[in-house]
Parts: sequence; structure tokens; C-alpha cells
Amino acid sequence: MSDFSIRRLDAGSPGFSDDLDRLLAWESVADQQVESTVADILRQVRVRGDAAVIEFTNRFDRRDLKRAEEFCLDTSALHAALERIPASSRDALQAAASRVREYHEHQLQSSWQYQEADGTILGQQITPMERVGIYVPGGKASYPSSVLMNAIPAKVAGVDEIQMVVPAPDGQLNDLVLAAAAIAGVDRVFTIGGAQAVAALAYGTDSIRRVDKIVGPGNIFVASAKRAVFGQVAIDMIAGPSEILVICDGETDPDWIAMDLLSQAEHDEQAQSILLCPDAAFLDAVERSLEKLLKTLPREAIASRSIAERGALVLVQDIQQAIDVSNRIAPEHLEVSVSEPEQYLPRIRHAGAIFLGRYTAEALGDYCAGPNHVLPTSGTARFSSPLGVYDFQKRSSIIYCSEQGADKLGRVASTLARGEGLDAHARSAEFRVSDGDD
Repeated sequence: MSDFSIRRLDAGSPGFSDDLDRLLAWESVADQQVESTVADILRQVRVRGDAAVIEFTNRFDRRDLKRAEEFCLDTSALHAALERIPASSRDALQAAASRVREYHEHQLQSSWQYQEADGTILGQQITPMERVGIYVPGGKASYPSSVLMNAIPAKVAGVDEIQMVVPAPDGQLNDLVLAAAAIAGVDRVFTIGGAQAVAALAYGTDSIRRVDKIVGPGNIFVASAKRAVFGQVAIDMIAGPSEILVICDGETDPDWIAMDLLSQAEHDEQAQSILLCPDAAFLDAVERSLEKLLKTLPREAIASRSIAERGALVLVQDIQQAIDVSNRIAPEHLEVSVSEPEQYLPRIRHAGAIFLGRYTAEALGDYCAGPNHVLPTSGTARFSSPLGVYDFQKRSSIIYCSEQGADKLGRVASTLARGEGLDAHARSAEFRVSDGDD
């Protein structure tokens, strides 16, 4: 008898709202013991620098580092890895990088100004960050695609220096990750990970320069460390488990839909895969496909638990109701596997990435479509956006007052400042006001 199971929900049932809340509930990265451990690591690295980084790296990654130079890689090591990998892998990385770069070049923002009639000039100046840090998982979880997705937008933005940290448990490094760093133009690589790597990037050490922003995925210790250093540096987001929500009209091959759901379920046991469809028979077909295809996956145990504990097949009245449910969930990845999907796009308000049509598998977005795969999770697509060039650019306001402009604005500012009881503010503005009649 099969152990396979997945929830079946009906959006028209009276208890659906509560059932959906229970399905979406997820424990965040907050954990008192983890946060206590992370706080100690951050404190040690801040005070002791490289010595603490070496100590924690040796302990957690089973290394035998003696000097900081041993965890520093120069760019020649990255290019050597690029030469070592198979030509097919090199070509695939370069093709993906080219598409990611081309897409993100469209996101570049430009400075602007305009002049008012009295000569006052107002505007906005766009400048890139000076230095950013990229965290890339190492060991078994080695993701060269994460290198491309995090480093290339920073490069396109004009960031002066990109520092990458990647753990090397037992001294093992993934050549694909290093090759991706070479292709993406990473400037410096350090073979360290965990909270100690986040601390080194946030505070700086003798070997690692302090950065302006830290981006990239990691485990619970990395996520807790990023949250703790926020304010000292900027961060991208605190990512939750991966998610996919599929809206289907029942006309797509059920095996395709099942495998799309499994593509997220195989990430980890907490990943979430949900299908919304108005055709109950199609939901039955997808359920059979899931049971069949799960057995073919090397990560069957992980995917099975994800599907059983956090997956769902949901019967909806129609596609509009599916979109309403989707907007409530605000998924990381949304597939709209229907005929003429473009007609529904204006109704979709909350989603990290939207995949339109039957042939657009979410997995294409993970690797090579072009848009970024660093996306808001756990409903944060209601107020967050994918990682992009804009995350590595800053905006500065420009204000230039002519003599006439200072006179006009000074009178307004003076009145408002005195209304707030701020005398120096008012007088500072009044010093530039003309002594003549109004």
C-alpha cells in the first residue's frame, strides 16, 4: 500500500479560509537557541576578526585553517575552475549568464533633473553601492545559478567590488560555483560560510572588507545572522521555504503539472506546492501523476514529505477564483497554465514571478530565462519584489535653489517650521528670504 498523500481542499467549502491558513502556516527562522549561538559568533568576529572566523570555520566545516590567507581565493583559481568543468557545463553557464545580464540591463535606473521657472533645480542622482557581499551555499547544496543571479545584477548596477563567501566543508569546493563566479565577474572569494561569514562581511576583518549589502540564501544560522546585522548593512531578504502555486484550467498534461509541483517539493521538506483548478477530474489525474513520478526522483523522501505536509490540490469554481486565492497566498512562483494566459495578467497583484502558458516551466526561471530567481517568499510578495539591479543602486535627492526659489520656499518653510516649534529651522530659511515687499 502506498504512503503517498496530499491534501485536497475545496475553495467553496465553508471552512476553506481556515484550512488555507493552516496550510500556509510556517515557522520562521526565529529560534532562541540559534539566535543565541549566532549572537556569540557575531560578537566574536566583531572583536577578534580573522582569528574568530578561522576558529568557527575549523569547528563547523571540519577545516584545518591556520592563516586567513588559506580561505582567500584569487581570481586565477576561479578561471582555473572555469577551464576544468566540462565544455557543456561551461556553455550552459555562459548562456544563462548572458540571458540574466541582458534582462537586468533593462532595469538600470538613470539620474534625472528638472528646472522650475525661477531657476530652482530638483532631481535624483542614482549611484551604485561600493561593495556588496554574496553568500553562496556550499557542500551538498551547491548552486552556481545563485552566483549568477546575485552577482550579475550587482555588476550591471556598477558595484565597484563583489565579495563572495562560500563554505568548503572538509575542504571541498564545487568547480561549477567557482566557474560561475568567474563568469559573473566576482572580485574576491572566501571559502567560509555560516554566521561567521555574514559577520565578516558585515563588520570587516583584516582580510575581508566590510560591505554595504549582503545577499544570497543560506541555512537558519545564515538567515538569523543576516537579520541580526541588518542596520549595520543592508540585506536582500529573509527567505522562507521555496513555493510554487499553479493555476491550471485542466487542459495541460497532468504529468507536466505534477513535475512542476515536484520541482519545488524536492528542495526541502518545508517547500510548498499547491495546484488550483476548477476541474476535479484533473486534480485526480495530477494526484495519480504525483504518486507515479515521485518514485522516479532521487530526492523522493524529501519531496514526498513536502507534498504530504505542505502540498495541496485545491478545487476552485473558476480561474477568477483561482486568481483571488493566489493573490491571498502571494506565492513566490506562480504558473498560469491556461489558454490565453495574458488576459489574466492584469488581475494578478501578488506574486514573485509569474510564468505564463503551458510551456513555461518554473524551472526555466530558476536557471536561464533571465529574470532573477531570488524572490519573496511566505506571502511577502505582497510588498516585496525580486532581487534586481535596483537593489544595488542608491537614490540621492538633488536640490538647488536659485535666489528667487530660496525666497519663495523659505517663506513656506518658515511658516511650517514655526508651526512645529523649530525656531532654528525657521530662521535658517528666513536668512535667505528677500527683505523686499512680498
